[in-house]
Amino acid sequence: MHSSMDTLQEVQLRSKLQHLYQQHRDLDAAIDALGDTGKADPLQLQRLKKLKLSLKDQIAQIENMLIPDIIA
Repeated sequence: MHSSMDTLQEVQLRSKLQHLYQQHRDLDAAIDALGDTGKADPLQLQRLKKLKLSLKDQIAQIENMLIPDIIA
């Protein structure tokens, strides 16, 4: 987005961002719990890690929309 983002758009993006942060934390905890069992399915762990990475990318994209570019 550009600097003309309205308040509603910003609120929606911040809400989505918080939701993505929570999903990322939950996935992190699930991955840790599966790893701690020692009996984790490697394919399941790989899928969860891919999903976590996707969430991280979405978080970065939204943060970039919300934080204006600083011209040095």
